[in-house]
Amino acid sequence: MHTLPTSPEAVVQRQLDAYNARDLDALLATYAPDARQYALPATLLATGHAEMRPRFATRFDEPDLHAHLLQRAVMGNIVIDHEVVSRTFPEGPGKVDLVAIYEVVDGLIHSQTVQVSNQRLDAQAA
Repeated sequence: MHTLPTSPEAVVQRQLDAYNARDLDALLATYAPDARQYALPATLLATGHAEMRPRFATRFDEPDLHAHLLQRAVMGNIVIDHEVVSRTFPEGPGKVDLVAIYEVVDGLIHSQTVQVSNQRLDAQAA
């Protein structure tokens, strides 16, 4: 049986790949069953797969969704990603800047803390 790499960086990369593929099951498989998602500094957004699934499913409905990794830092079991995420807002397609801090334990993401800023709309064709 082939096992997937469990280094913190490999786990977070699988999470990012699943996010961009909109593969909800593969995405959740990178998270511990009781994982927690936070907004900086410590606002709890979701606990466990049951609360995370609908949050991701709603996001995956956006036609323009895509996360582009700009930079990654790995410090032991902590992985910090800086991304630009294409989104579909009520006003139209656009982007946000995102920093995500992942804590990976035993090959699974146990916590994810995000800061989203600088929402902007894409230039519309005239």
